[in-house]
Amino acid sequence: MKTWTRIRIICLAAATAAAAGCSNTHLPDGPPLAATSAYTLGPGDRLRVTTFGFKDLSGEYEVATDGTISLSLIEPFSVRGMTPAELEKEIAGRLLAANMVRKPQVSCEVLKYRPYYILGEVRKPGQYPFSNGLTALKAVATAEGFTYRANAKTVYITRDNASTETPVRLTASTPINPGDTIRVGERYF
Repeated sequence: MKTWTRIRIICLAAATAAAAGCSNTHLPDGPPLAATSAYTLGPGDRLRVTTFGFKDLSGEYEVATDGTISLSLIEPFSVRGMTPAELEKEIAGRLLAANMVRKPQVSCEVLKYRPYYILGEVRKPGQYPFSNGLTALKAVATAEGFTYRANAKTVYITRDNASTETPVRLTASTPINPGDTIRVGERYF
């Protein structure tokens, strides 16, 4: 009987050590996937472009699915990956090059960010509007929480324009960017 007790203790200790090793897998807590300091434009963003003193060159525009924007009197061009400040300079340069405006002063602001997506083990998977300060935990709450099968410790995030998903330990500060896809996996036990 003592031999079986020792074997059980050894097995229990081995299982505990294995579980401790598994829970400490190399998952980032969020900062390695943190949002970049400057927001970059992409398909689905809605913008307000203002050219001061020129009402016809101002308006609200949406970035098309191919990443281009069509402004009044300017040929469509790609804005994918540009910051709003870079877009302001690009529009001013195009207006200047076309001799439409002598000293263009252009302002660009994002009115509506592209949505993010959440799928997997949440009650209401789908597409949701992005808001500043969004975290993975807030995204799960927006999708009405986890299902009973959900792994509430790890989520898988595919950043906008990335081809692979990254497992991330779910914390209150795991950042989400516009266009990201969050997948909540199943727990095994």
